[in-house]
Amino acid sequence: MNRAPRHHPVRRPDPGGFPASFTWGAATAAYQIEGAAAEDGRGPSVWDAFSRKPGAVFDGHTGEVACDHYHRWREDVALMRQLGLRGYRCSISWSRVLPAGTGRINAKGLAFYDRLVDGLCEAGIDPWITLFHWDHPLALYDRGGWLSPDAPKWYADYAGVVVRKLGDRVRHWITLNEPQCFIGLGHQAGIHAPGLKLSVRDCLLACFHVQLAHGLGVRAIRAAARGRVLIGPAPISTHTAPATDAPRDVAAARRRSTTITGPDLFALTWWHDPIVMGTYPEDGLKVFGKDVPAHSRRDLETMSPPLDFFGLNFYRAEIVKAGRSDEIVGVPPEAGHPQTSFYWRIQPDAFYWGLKFYHERYGLPMVVTENGLANPDWVALDGRAHDPQRIDYTARHLLALRRAIRDGVKALGYFHWSLLDNFEWGEGYRQRFGLVHVDFPSGRRTPKDSFYWYRDVIASRGGSLGPDDRPAGGA
Repeated sequence: MNRAPRHHPVRRPDPGGFPASFTWGAATAAYQIEGAAAEDGRGPSVWDAFSRKPGAVFDGHTGEVACDHYHRWREDVALMRQLGLRGYRCSISWSRVLPAGTGRINAKGLAFYDRLVDGLCEAGIDPWITLFHWDHPLALYDRGGWLSPDAPKWYADYAGVVVRKLGDRVRHWITLNEPQCFIGLGHQAGIHAPGLKLSVRDCLLACFHVQLAHGLGVRAIRAAARGRVLIGPAPISTHTAPATDAPRDVAAARRRSTTITGPDLFALTWWHDPIVMGTYPEDGLKVFGKDVPAHSRRDLETMSPPLDFFGLNFYRAEIVKAGRSDEIVGVPPEAGHPQTSFYWRIQPDAFYWGLKFYHERYGLPMVVTENGLANPDWVALDGRAHDPQRIDYTARHLLALRRAIRDGVKALGYFHWSLLDNFEWGEGYRQRFGLVHVDFPSGRRTPKDSFYWYRDVIASRGGSLGPDDRPAGGA
């Protein structure tokens, strides 16, 4: 069936401090939750191959079953409806739709996403579709992957296939999730799929092809969609916060967040200045020097068609201050500073500043495409999953987001990572991010305390968060 999403009526400005049209959401990714890795014609991805390498993933875990969302999606949509989600961000498994990455369309694979989108629309939940969240088709990797000059066209053709099927109901599209990670961790550090340790030169070539793929993908989405669509990327950033609100420290933090000082493939501006502003940052060109791929004005124009929003995934932070000569000085955390089970320090004030800095730089509405806490949750003797740390963490970050909105940042939505505990890439199943606990052997879902807390936040449109007079930092 082809039903349009049920859009919520326009409301008066919300007393909670968030825009009336704000999307309260949660997010997942295909390989992390779907399972059914070899069912109904799906082709293998680089993550299927990488997970089978001895020692590549914690305890040899794989995504072959994961949360079994492929079979249990109706149960999961019912949980989303119970939670009160206004939007659900999920990704498409490229090799489920195109087993060889190009060519023949797998009708059964595409039909799965067709049913899922229908189910979301029937539940009154807007689908936000990510076209690529790391699970590159293995067949394309064997043909050169992101190093191939054909990679941008492969991606654009795939995007067109998906949007032609789903574009009558899906209005929100995300091109690529965290390219810094799937290139930096997967092609340079070798700790994510496909497990390569390439030179900086080769990684920059892959980056170049990813940027071209984004631009061609945006054009393919607009050409195939029926009606107006909103399109943006979902990068990750280590946000930088000033040690104090003194103007010198704020200026130092702004410079650090947008300056490339070393051959860092995680620098957000290297990846996203070209696709938003149509130019590579001058400091990056100097740092990378002769390793930068040859490119033309036309290439930059291809990368940078107009966008509708700028997504940000936020998990990590750094604190800086201005030195005596206004140089940028890192401020180490105090002993015992709060941190997640990933050992990432909790710093919601950096979330606030990152939103401000990138909104200033790119001039686009912001969407928090991911934000969440890794925590060692389990089902207690009373049958419930208690996660007070996740509640506190999320409250602090939502308060920081509300502060940014009140200080002029235009924000369209917030997507909690994640709806479900899932396959956490190289960490396997030992890191839990979900609002819903998943018992992986049985697949049993148990909503955590944070699930019910977030339900109340959504129902109150942020009003239940209370005032902003609580500490914004990790203390």
